[in-house]
Amino acid sequence: MTFLRSLALAFSSFSAIPMPQVEWREGNMKYLMACFPFVGLAVALVIAAWTWISGALDFGPVLFGAGIALVPVAVTGGIHLDGFCDVVDAQSSHASPERKREIMKDPHAGAFASIATAAYLVMYTALAAELAPHWQVAALLGGMHVASRCLSSIATLAFPGSSHQGMLSTFREAGGRPVLVAVLVELAACAAAMLFVDPLLGGVMLAAGLVCLLLLYPFAKTQFGGMSGDLAGFFLQVAELCMVAALVIAIKVVSL
Repeated sequence: MTFLRSLALAFSSFSAIPMPQVEWREGNMKYLMACFPFVGLAVALVIAAWTWISGALDFGPVLFGAGIALVPVAVTGGIHLDGFCDVVDAQSSHASPERKREIMKDPHAGAFASIATAAYLVMYTALAAELAPHWQVAALLGGMHVASRCLSSIATLAFPGSSHQGMLSTFREAGGRPVLVAVLVELAACAAAMLFVDPLLGGVMLAAGLVCLLLLYPFAKTQFGGMSGDLAGFFLQVAELCMVAALVIAIKVVSL
């Protein structure tokens, strides 16, 4: 029952999918980070449906690409994009780490966040428009959304935090090492599935995500004094964009 409560909390916290109300307490959050990748599975299912519809109705590349870019926003309610905006605003201030953390707490979105979000969605749509509505593409993109959440969970659980307070600190304390091990197992399973679909394309996408994870640690440490919930969301968005870009570039190179 504890796992099911954690699963419900994961979906209610990181998606717009209606869930039964579960009390927000440490016991119910024990496996929340291990359940986070399951939200990626929900995104994957909708992407698979959109890919099938796009192929069946012969949608153009722009419409198909726009759907691929907007499906994650619709399923998650934009919560990770919100973290992306907060980090962009804070980073654009060129202030001290302490001041940047204060800016991230501001609920208002600044001009830089709006510009970055528009640029992000345009780039995501443009990259996705280069892909064909094929089952392999849907499988790789679906796996990407699971893998990115595994990587975000790893950063949340393993990287030093910028504060001993807040949502990220609560998730870390509620989970601990066993949950981190579970997330690593989930990542390995997801990686195996992506490599089974296509060893080269899946491997390139996973490599791009891992590079983003490695770069996140020094970025979070030097610019913000450690990880936070907003940085976890920022990372997830950037990693997914880089993984889509890696997929597109790999396909283009292979087809030369």
